[in-house]
Amino acid sequence: MIERIQKLLNNNFIWQGTILLGYRGSIAHGTYQKTGIDDKDVMGICIPPKEYILGLKRFEQYEKQEEDLDLLIYDIRKYFRLLLNNNPNVLSLLWLRQEHYIKKTDWGQMLIDNRDIFLSKRCYKTYTGYAYSQLRRMTSGNIYSGYMGKKRKALVDKLGFDGKNASHLIRLLKTGIELLITGEVNVFRHDNQELIAIKNGEWELDRIKKEANNLFKLAAEAFVKSELPNEPDWNKANKLLIEIIEDFWNLELVSHPILEINLNEE
Repeated sequence: MIERIQKLLNNNFIWQGTILLGYRGSIAHGTYQKTGIDDKDVMGICIPPKEYILGLKRFEQYEKQEEDLDLLIYDIRKYFRLLLNNNPNVLSLLWLRQEHYIKKTDWGQMLIDNRDIFLSKRCYKTYTGYAYSQLRRMTSGNIYSGYMGKKRKALVDKLGFDGKNASHLIRLLKTGIELLITGEVNVFRHDNQELIAIKNGEWELDRIKKEANNLFKLAAEAFVKSELPNEPDWNKANKLLIEIIEDFWNLELVSHPILEINLNEE
């Protein structure tokens, strides 16, 4: 996987500046199936050179899809903004199992060590909002919007709804409820076999909607009872962002070596 990503990036500043890189999606959730339905989704955080932050050059994110690999790397400032809004996708990168990190530097570890400062009750709105979007997409007339492989499309035609969206719907609601209650993002799912069953069409549509309706209610209750702060700690987040960028620019990479590179091919 490392070689595939480096090839896509041509070893340019994005790879050199990537401080944290890991799997997201089905691999991180423990629901990946080698059936043609799932992609290998990878997300990273990049600190660009000074001219992209202090000068006129611009970099916000890099996206590339090649065969089954879907790569997304954010500029660190954009990543922080998404974190502070409790975006479910970006939060997950800081709560992965160790084996799901592909590249980790000490700056990436600093982010992981300080991940709690980004959490707030905002997660209720973002997790339920993403869940609602999955519910709409699951059965909408525009069900085939975006890329969809042949096997996934065939399953949608058979079921009359998108099982993958249904699985995302249930996962997002359960993860959001757990976060509100415990303050932890459980990326790797203990209920992964259930989610796989939903994705493969083993749950009927009525059952999925009934379960989702119950989980929406539980999420609202968890929001009221949650001990998370109403807002993330913006000041600590801003200081951390400045510290990481300045440290990255001021010290050579050899002074802050990569802590871990996962060479295992998924």
